[in-house]
Amino acid sequence: MSGTLNKVMLIGHLGDEVKLHYFEGGNCVGRFPLATNETYTNKQTNERVTNTEWHNIVVRNKAAEICEKYLTKGDRIYVEGRIKTRKWQDDKGMDRYSTEIQCTDFTFLTTKSESQQNSPTPQPQKPQSTANSSSEPMVDDNDDLPF
Repeated sequence: MSGTLNKVMLIGHLGDEVKLHYFEGGNCVGRFPLATNETYTNKQTNERVTNTEWHNIVVRNKAAEICEKYLTKGDRIYVEGRIKTRKWQDDKGMDRYSTEIQCTDFTFLTTKSESQQNSPTPQPQKPQSTANSSSEPMVDDNDDLPF
C-alpha cells in the first residue's frame, strides 16, 4: 500500500446545468459547478456568516449522461471522487491550472417534486394511459431514482 489517499466527499447544490462534451468513439465528459456552504457565528459581532466554496465536478460517459438528464441548477447532490489538477495553456500561451473533482460516484438528494417546484419552467407531463392491460403491478412515478 502506498500510504496515501485522494478521496473527496461533497454535498452541495448545482451552480449551473451539466454541460456535456462528446468525443469520437461515443465517450463523453460532463462538467458542472457545485457549491458547498460553511456557516458560523462571528464571535465579535454575533452575526451569522456564510462562506460558499465552488468545486468543478467532472463526470464521464454514462454517468455524465444521467447527470445531464436528471440534474438542474439548484439541485442537491452527493458527489464522491478524487482531486485532480490539470495543466493547460491559455490563448496567450501562459500555463494555467484547474483543480477538479473527478467524480466516481454520486447520489441525487433533490427529489423529483422538489426539483419541479424549483424549476422556473413547467415540466412536461407524461401522457396518462387509461388502459391497464398488463399484469404488471402499478409503479409510483414519484420516486427519486433516475432510472
